Amino acid sequence: MSRDGKEPHFTELVWESTEQNLPIPPRASADSKVPGPPAAVPKKKAPEEATVQLQLWDMEEPQEPVTTTESQFVARARELVDHKETASLFVPFKSYWPTYGHMTGAQSRWYFFWRDEVRQGRYPKTDLSYIFLHVYELINGVGWDEPQDGYRQLNLVWEAYRDQYKRLDQYLGGWIADFSFVHHLDVPLSGIVARSRGLAGDLAELELMRCLTAAPEQLTFEVLTVMSDYDMSKSKFYTGEGKAAAERYIPQVVALIDAYVARKHGSNLIGMFPPGPAVVRERYLFRSAVYDISLYGYSVLVPVVRISKSPPLRSLITRLFRLTENKLRELLGYRGRLKDVRVEADMADLVMRFLQREFRKAEQLEKGPAVVIDAKKLEQLQNDSDIVKTLLTVEETEELEGRPGEPEADGDVNARTDIPVADESGTQVQPADPAGAEDTRVPPAEEEHEAVKLSAGSDAASIVKAGSAVAEVQQDSGNSAAELWRSFAAALAPLEWEAVRALALGSGMAAVQHLASAGGTMAELLIDGINETAMDLLGDLIIDNEELNEEFMPMLQYLGGVNDR
Repeated sequence: MSRDGKEPHFTELVWESTEQNLPIPPRASADSKVPGPPAAVPKKKAPEEATVQLQLWDMEEPQEPVTTTESQFVARARELVDHKETASLFVPFKSYWPTYGHMTGAQSRWYFFWRDEVRQGRYPKTDLSYIFLHVYELINGVGWDEPQDGYRQLNLVWEAYRDQYKRLDQYLGGWIADFSFVHHLDVPLSGIVARSRGLAGDLAELELMRCLTAAPEQLTFEVLTVMSDYDMSKSKFYTGEGKAAAERYIPQVVALIDAYVARKHGSNLIGMFPPGPAVVRERYLFRSAVYDISLYGYSVLVPVVRISKSPPLRSLITRLFRLTENKLRELLGYRGRLKDVRVEADMADLVMRFLQREFRKAEQLEKGPAVVIDAKKLEQLQNDSDIVKTLLTVEETEELEGRPGEPEADGDVNARTDIPVADESGTQVQPADPAGAEDTRVPPAEEEHEAVKLSAGSDAASIVKAGSAVAEVQQDSGNSAAELWRSFAAALAPLEWEAVRALALGSGMAAVQHLASAGGTMAELLIDGINETAMDLLGDLIIDNEELNEEFMPMLQYLGGVNDR
């Protein structure tokens, strides 16, 4: 019989039942009712005391911890936290999730030698898997005592090896952000946003809110691009010669306008254009890393304010982008302007004056200081001063040295009485009897010495006269300098005077920023105003690198209480 090529199929049926000792009914009585199973015998109820005893027994039984690969890694990392190796040879190492068990003995020796070098600030060339293994230690709390130190180490490792391994940008940005969240670190996220463009969503919103709320001077170009509808990367000016200037000055312009709005309206940009309520976002921690979730949990809730979704604020930032580009085009001599840039006249004028001041300051830094000290002339003046001191002390020194030698000189004269001496007319004078007359002859050595003294005395007199003249000139110069500094003090605004005083007292830029905020301006603008006045009157910058110029510290006494300590 044909089965169409199908193989026979066998089925095995297994009947299981709790029924036992039941008679099989005859075929004739197929319609008869099959007796049902016997009624279940009720089970005896356990005593209530026994039940309570079992429950207590279950609760007191200790639970065994669930051991995972991540927890084992952390335990081993804590054991090896201080382990070091001497100088070892580099051995290549590649692993998707590197742990200690994946390394050979030679690889382990290199890793612990390399890790010690990294902890000391040296970053030898190594494989990516070694770097990830060290990062896993740091994010699991191994290798640091304070969270701020762990954050610092993560950033240093990232900065040291990101050019060599681009994959670090894909992971370390998110991991460092997670690290700051779980440890509640108040740190800027702008560097993470700039390096990891794929993370520019929530992190950019958080950084925007932080800066516009408390620290406008820390705004960065990369973060602000989230707020702008104008894509500057398509601008020929930006892709050409204007890239560096735009990235430098646009954040400063936004901070300037924030201070301007606060001074004019009593509220900063966030207050003028309040965003919507915060949205709580669940952020999964340390994705794709060897991370023990028993340390900080599986995720963290982060409130995110969608500040970039505020239409009026977004419109203003976009216009400031375009306005700043137009002003930079003008200052850099670039032909062509962006059209339809609508900004208040006061804002446009403020931005232009700020950029002009910044450009003048940059040009002055390129030219160097207005007063240049000639090292050769300074050395010559020092030598002349030393000569004057030497010549003025020659006579006194010779008098002290000549007294013990007077008897010997007389002896020499008496010993040479047979030598005729010529007088001024040229005739020889015979020696007289030593007992009958006083010897008035001068020994040749003393004559030569007297000649040297006369010559030295004349030179000293001339140099002393020159020194007196120089001193008089210096005194006149000092008086004129004092008048100049008094004029400089009078030209300073009260707020600028307070800023100079704060720096002179060592309060630093924090005090200057506080003064600027209280006065409705920026610390940079305040310092620029002081330096501009100093350039006009003193010919040099008085504040350099956020500190007072040390050369001018002695002259601060003329500012009227600035350096009273």
